[in-house]
Amino acid sequence: MTKQKTRTYARNRSKSSELFSRKGRERIYDNDGSFFLKLVVFVILSALWLRLKNPVEVGGLVVQAIPVGLFIALLLVLKIEKYQFNRKIWYVTIIFMAILTSFTPVVV
Repeated sequence: MTKQKTRTYARNRSKSSELFSRKGRERIYDNDGSFFLKLVVFVILSALWLRLKNPVEVGGLVVQAIPVGLFIALLLVLKIEKYQFNRKIWYVTIIFMAILTSFTPVVV
C-alpha cells in the first residue's frame, strides 16, 4: 500500500514556491536583455556624484561629494525588483560601483 502524496494548491503555496516549478527547476523572470539593461542603468547611476565646490565639514569629517546617483539607484532597485535575493545582488553591485567611482578624479 503506497501513501498518496498530499496536493499543494496554489492558495497554500508560499512565496518561495513561485521561484521554482513543481519539478524543482528555477523560473527565470528576466531575460538576458532586460538584466543587462538594468545592470548598465544601475552602474551608470551609481557612478553619479555631486561634487561640492567648497567642501563641508560635518563633525570631524570633510564632505567633498554626495553620492546622489547611489541613492537614486537604491530607490529604483527597491521599486523594480520583487524578490529579495535579486535586490541583494543589485545592492552589492551599486555600492561597489559607488565606492570605486568615489576615488576617480574629477574632470572639469
